[in-house]
Amino acid sequence: MKNVILSVGSEFPEFKKTAVVSIEKGKEFYELSSEELKASGKWMVMFWWPKDFTFVCPTEIAEFNKHNQDFVDRDAILIGASTDSEFVHAAWRRDHEDLRGLQFPMLADTSKSLAEELGILEANEKVAYRATFIVDPQGIIRWVSLYDLSVGRSVKEVLRVLDALQTDELCPCNWQKGEATLAV
Repeated sequence: MKNVILSVGSEFPEFKKTAVVSIEKGKEFYELSSEELKASGKWMVMFWWPKDFTFVCPTEIAEFNKHNQDFVDRDAILIGASTDSEFVHAAWRRDHEDLRGLQFPMLADTSKSLAEELGILEANEKVAYRATFIVDPQGIIRWVSLYDLSVGRSVKEVLRVLDALQTDELCPCNWQKGEATLAV
């Protein structure tokens, strides 16, 4: 299998998927769509992990959760996703202490259609790589990051890049929010 990863400048694919939004009985699931996200007029940060009930994945998910308010403050909707089902997501959230209080949806791409369209499926196991997409309010991918299955990503780097993109200016190497951008 040869991956063709959607990249910067591409339109993020349309989707309608079930997401886990709570562990409260009867309120666990919500159908989330790209149409709804686009209508919000906000940025979207969607990050993918390979498998629920694993070791590296919950460290990343918990770290994104710790920074959820940072994304909200930047007018961005944070969404976690994997190819596991909504039922597996819900069980994992109930089972894992660090995941019980998640403040963002866990998207279930059980058909693997969205991961496949994004080009992020690992060839052998057909699970998602650790991919992160920053999408602007118009639905255009502005940043993509892809990690091997065994390596966790840096949430602070995702926030730094989101900050830089939102300036709509030239940002030098290692630029941080609050620093001067480059004048042309």
